[in-house]
Amino acid sequence: MLDTSDPRDTATRLASAIAEDDAFRTALADLIAFPTDASAPDAPLHAYLAHVAQGFGAMGFETQGFTADGHPFLLASRIEDPARPTVLGYAHGDTVPGMQGRWAEGRDPWTLTEDAATGRWYGRGIADNKGQMLVNMTAMQAVIAARGSLGFNAHVLVEMGEEIGSPGLRKLCARLKDRLAADLLVASDGPRVAADRPTIFLGARGGATFRLRLKRRNGGRHSGNFGGALRNPALELAHALASLASPRGALQVPGWVPDAVPDAARAALAGLTPAGGEVDADWGAEGLTPAERIHAWNSAEILAFSAGDIAHPVNAIPDAAEAVVQLRYVPGIDDSDLGAALRAHLDAHGHGDIVIEEQGPRFRASATPVDHPAAQFAAASLARTSDEMPVVLPSLGGSLPNDIFTEVLGIPTIWVPHSYPGCAQHAPDEHLPRAIFADAAALMAGLYWDIGAAAPAEVLGD
Repeated sequence: MLDTSDPRDTATRLASAIAEDDAFRTALADLIAFPTDASAPDAPLHAYLAHVAQGFGAMGFETQGFTADGHPFLLASRIEDPARPTVLGYAHGDTVPGMQGRWAEGRDPWTLTEDAATGRWYGRGIADNKGQMLVNMTAMQAVIAARGSLGFNAHVLVEMGEEIGSPGLRKLCARLKDRLAADLLVASDGPRVAADRPTIFLGARGGATFRLRLKRRNGGRHSGNFGGALRNPALELAHALASLASPRGALQVPGWVPDAVPDAARAALAGLTPAGGEVDADWGAEGLTPAERIHAWNSAEILAFSAGDIAHPVNAIPDAAEAVVQLRYVPGIDDSDLGAALRAHLDAHGHGDIVIEEQGPRFRASATPVDHPAAQFAAASLARTSDEMPVVLPSLGGSLPNDIFTEVLGIPTIWVPHSYPGCAQHAPDEHLPRAIFADAAALMAGLYWDIGAAAPAEVLGD
């Protein structure tokens, strides 16, 4: 039982209470009501940031808007004492498309709704990332109320284009490097390993996507009159795609495969069942656990493969085929020219005619070491609040603009996610369990409290 006379306990309990209050639900509903689909030309991105700025202003933050590469950003800052550590927070208010009409029970993606039977709250952005941002704001609010201050200096950078590759974020961080100078990033995105299991991740795998095209002729040819005498680009491309991995899914492209899983990462992942348990234990790189394959290794997935008309096939050899391949990769891989490595691999397997084109934004792999003092400090703080050690992941399985913070700003990164694997982010029926908000707010209030109470060397090492 926690000591209720402990001011830290007061802050964590207050954070939970705020997250359970009707005012929190109203605030969350207000955020979700902005249809901030980053791909929509008329999305109210500026209006959303203006609304968020009011919330930070009420907490004693100074706010300022910025634009980079045509995309809006908000910076909220609260400077209490230059001698204290400075923490940079990050969030994004943009979402993927709402997918209206595809949600169960006629739910409107831009309206917060509750399923009383399951205790789930639904709405686009509730998990990714509006709800997670509100949790952290709530935790800061609780610490300020309990202590009278945060105990550290804080910047929070909110962007509106993460779902389309964070355009302008790198440029803005370089431009504001001195102003954003901080000792540590503490942010929240992505899922916990399970809804009831506190989790920390220290970076993100990189992501690179390639479109492969093979065209042999103009128009199809009769599959009987020409079958067996003409190259079939679909079959050729299928062989090329099969060469990327073994029959059991182990990546086989030289230059795309890491050397080894670091010992510290292996120790951190020992005994972990990732992705909510939805894994095929015998799939992927040999000698690795599923957790190591997701959080400490590389994978290449075929996202799409097309030839002919699958809905209306005809008796013809297709004239062309194409596929989209995505590589997820961990730090330590030379990513200066991943396309060249793929080109060399396909050429070596007799597929020199296939055209390769990298497409979409690329996230670079980056992570703070598992044994970094800040990671150990954060893990100990979450354990103090929850009475159990959190799971510490070397990297999120997905991708985030973490490299901008580690490379451009040069700071260690700690991510404390408040979602869970089954939240349906990027899909219809995005949701979170209502109970996760109070739990997450308490964890963050404890972490913010501990940062404000500790000497800088305790948080960051010597």
